[in-house]
Amino acid sequence: MKKSRGILVLILTAIVTVFFCYTAAVGIGPTGTGAMKNIKTGLDLAGGVSITYQAKDSNPSSEDMSDTVYKLQKRVEQYSTEAQVYQEGSDRINVEIPGVTDANAILEELGQPGSLCFITQQDDDGNANFQADSSSETGYSLARSLDEIRAAGSVVLEGTDVADATGGAIQQQNSSSREYVVDLTLTDEGKTKFAEATQNNVGKQIAIIYDNGVLSAPRVNEAITGGKAQISGMESVERAQELASYIRIGSLSLELTELRSSVVAAQLGEEAISTSLIAGLIGLIIVILFMIIAYRVPGAVAGLSLIFYTATILLTLNAFDITLTLPGIAGIILGIGMAVDANVIIYARIREEIGAGSTVRSAIKAGFSKAFSAIFDGNITTLIAAFVLMWLGTGSVKGFAYTLALGIVISMFTALVFSRLVINALYAAGVRDEKFYGKTEEKKVINFVGKRRLCFTLSIILILAGPATMLIHKATGGKALNYSLEFSGGTSTNVTFNEDMDIKTIDSEVTPVVEEVTGDKNVQPTKVVGTNQVIIKTRSLNLDEREALNKALVDKFGVDESLIQAESISSTVSNEMRRDAVVAVFVATIFMLLYIWFRFKDIRFAGSAVLALLHDVLVVLTFYAISRISVGNTFIACMLTIVGYSINATIVIFDRIRENLHGSKRVDELEEVVNKSITQTLTRSIYTSLTTFIMVAVLYIMGVSSIREFAAPLMVGIICGAYSSVCITGALWLVMKKKIGGGQAQTVKATAGAAPVKQSASSAKAPSAPAANGQTQPKKKNRKRVQERLAAQEAAKNTENGSSEEDR
Repeated sequence: MKKSRGILVLILTAIVTVFFCYTAAVGIGPTGTGAMKNIKTGLDLAGGVSITYQAKDSNPSSEDMSDTVYKLQKRVEQYSTEAQVYQEGSDRINVEIPGVTDANAILEELGQPGSLCFITQQDDDGNANFQADSSSETGYSLARSLDEIRAAGSVVLEGTDVADATGGAIQQQNSSSREYVVDLTLTDEGKTKFAEATQNNVGKQIAIIYDNGVLSAPRVNEAITGGKAQISGMESVERAQELASYIRIGSLSLELTELRSSVVAAQLGEEAISTSLIAGLIGLIIVILFMIIAYRVPGAVAGLSLIFYTATILLTLNAFDITLTLPGIAGIILGIGMAVDANVIIYARIREEIGAGSTVRSAIKAGFSKAFSAIFDGNITTLIAAFVLMWLGTGSVKGFAYTLALGIVISMFTALVFSRLVINALYAAGVRDEKFYGKTEEKKVINFVGKRRLCFTLSIILILAGPATMLIHKATGGKALNYSLEFSGGTSTNVTFNEDMDIKTIDSEVTPVVEEVTGDKNVQPTKVVGTNQVIIKTRSLNLDEREALNKALVDKFGVDESLIQAESISSTVSNEMRRDAVVAVFVATIFMLLYIWFRFKDIRFAGSAVLALLHDVLVVLTFYAISRISVGNTFIACMLTIVGYSINATIVIFDRIRENLHGSKRVDELEEVVNKSITQTLTRSIYTSLTTFIMVAVLYIMGVSSIREFAAPLMVGIICGAYSSVCITGALWLVMKKKIGGGQAQTVKATAGAAPVKQSASSAKAPSAPAANGQTQPKKKNRKRVQERLAAQEAAKNTENGSSEEDR
């Protein structure tokens, strides 16, 4: 790259970065398109719509309530992955959808949950079940009551036999016109029922009945045996989507009626949002300054890359309409950590190359080349986990996965494309002296592996401390973990105050009173917009605690006690959602193991990486058990963040071990290889952990209590991830290498140094020529490689000197 081109590239990248930052901060045009204020946020950050349904059955079973909650959760994910559905009392269900303000519009789109079934045109005796009716909106009405139709055996499919329904438009094969259809997907049981019903009613109509009304009466053209059906002939895409919505909502286990609906404000409040943003900005500035001090010119490039990364991720959150919540912020923080990590790996490599005697130009090229495999494998492994969590996760797990995947892709681009472009442009512009880049001298190898027994013992103690603490709490009448209302349910207290309080006032005045009375540090106050009502969600309160809270609210704020209502609520993270989360993490771990096995060609790398990952999760679980921090939605986000962070740190060290073993056939000392690899990557491990820790620590220091409960275990996870990657993973691989597959007999030569190699029987018979100075000469093949390397270095120096003269 010539000097003029390098300057042009620098100017263009500066303009693009400033434009991205301006767009993310202010937006474009009168509506502020692209501005971060337009990012869709969750209930915790922005509020939304709350709808309460009541079961028509006066005494529904807990199984039916649980099934209905789970199915409703899947329904409302079309609006946001962060929507919450939970049980209130014994027969009511609350639906909370973030980022919307029109409850009536949501009710129309979601549909009124009623009874749904499919009936034949006639019963076996020829009696009509439905008839044409011009006065009806759909053109049909029931010929007799639904009870009579059921008694006659004409109901061929129930709502619960429908797994899903989607409405849309398709292109007709023989013409350019569009046809509006509804696609049905049936359950396994529904598939069998519908196959029999359609086979017996080819050429006849089967009507879809909802709340004693005929929604549609499509004609059966052929037997449908595959479990999928299509209803055609809709007059518009809106009508198709409306019919699909009724079918979806009618497939619930219970028939529901709307009890009330309202618009609610943010759960965390404005203070939590503003302090989180300020903390993130301060943390980012500290990280950038640290990188400049540590890496000089490359550090400044890394800082510019982080600014570009942050602006880009805010723009893409807008573009893809992803809902941002507190767990989503965790995904962004992890993304920043991984973006820093990629830059640290590259610039540490550049310093190593300069320290080894390479020119700055050659060092930059080699630094990016040698760092690529570690960056690629680390990010792809985490990306696999993100895609599996998107596929199998629900609720906040899916929201976290979207944000994490987005962050990984952008961080890879900024490190491998943006940073490379900028640093090459700087070199071309004249920043060529190695003092601007620094160099790494050969470090004394630290014997990490020699301390493996001590580290293993410490890790076992930390891991076992968790279950031991949980058993003690359980034995003393408490809970194993301090489950928050998201996991174990709680009490919802509806209070009508004498004045209209804003969220900031509620956070500063009401919340501390509730925390003092209940001892719960995870209180979730929600304001009902347009009223003086505040819904306060806490852990489960017994009768005495409810009375004490009522008294405190009356004494402190003078509220009318008759306007205080308390209800027990179920967990917002249902058993099915927990199962989905566990299955998603398990499957993600399997896929990560397979990928590492494939890339490293050694199951021992994959096995030790997964064990180290499990180690980090269990140590953080111990922290939750001992500190009694609330286990809620942020717990899931925290654990998933640690999974991604841990595997990325491990891959970097394994990549260096693989490099130090590559191309040789024997090893005399595996410990030397592992120790050298860990020592070489130690700076990266410390710097990456430190920069990510700084981001979270500032969040902890400046955040409100709910933010701190999220940041504290995350900090423990970062420290634990650094410890395990340095002290555990390499030692685990070494143990597996020696114990599994005959590692002691089949050893591999380290690139670090020469080791005596026994001559084979055939070579021993041949007389060897005396070497100069009594030393063994390198093999002919190796001498040729050395000569080629020296020639390449000389050519690079000549090229550099030539380009310097040209620029001058």
